[in-house]
Amino acid sequence: MTIYQGNIRKMRVSTDAEHQAQYQLPIGEQFIDMNPLLGKTLTVSFDNQINCVHCQAKTKKSFNQGYCYRCLTKLAQCDTCIIKPELCHYDAGTCREPSWGEANCLTDHYVYLANTGTIKVGITRHVKDAVSSRWLDQGATQAMAIMRVQNRLTSGLVETAMKEFIADKTNWRTMLKSQPDTVDLQQLKEDLITQIEDQLDEITEEYGFQAIDILDLPPVEIHYPVAHYPEKVKSINLDKELSFSGVLQGIKGQYWMLDGDRVINMRKYSGYYLNIETPE
Repeated sequence: MTIYQGNIRKMRVSTDAEHQAQYQLPIGEQFIDMNPLLGKTLTVSFDNQINCVHCQAKTKKSFNQGYCYRCLTKLAQCDTCIIKPELCHYDAGTCREPSWGEANCLTDHYVYLANTGTIKVGITRHVKDAVSSRWLDQGATQAMAIMRVQNRLTSGLVETAMKEFIADKTNWRTMLKSQPDTVDLQQLKEDLITQIEDQLDEITEEYGFQAIDILDLPPVEIHYPVAHYPEKVKSINLDKELSFSGVLQGIKGQYWMLDGDRVINMRKYSGYYLNIETPE
């Protein structure tokens, strides 16, 4: 038996050559390789200690998946425009941290389509080897980048136009319940671009033709380490249930799937000080 202790962060996830998701859970200064633990019993307990993932200060309550209230209200990465990029206010001179905005918002972004059980549109800054970690965090089984745009504001404007025809949020319960049917993302892309042609013209007229680059990339299929999907999702809440034990039956998105149809969103508890017992 091995016991890990420390504040956790969201799981790190990458894909191998077959696009199989590989998970690691950061805890303290260590990393737990999660894929080999499939089918094994894990025991988790929460010590009632939360440290901000940015400044490490103790906080009684976690905001925005791991921040203290001060950082929530001060950091650019916690501003409203991160959730709603169409509200980016860097050009207005009111960015909370202009240097952070220059490094993270005034760079190329990608607009993508993903199949997470329902089809959604989203944005991401990074696509490496045809895969974005954001797709993995959302539990997408299919995804493809359809546009490269010049900055975060432009990505938000395109996403807003597409939201009239397609969802922009993941239904996490649907994502966890099964392996979704395959969808023709290429055809969907063509249909959507036709539907928002007028809005795209307005964006390029205001920001220039370089603002939007429509990509011609194939969709990617992603596979997750899941032995058994829950039939009726029962979510574990660490703030109410300070400890739990169960057999790990799958990992998808940022969720652990346990026996008894139980699931837990590990990202939600970033900054929580946990004790995790594994059989190896």
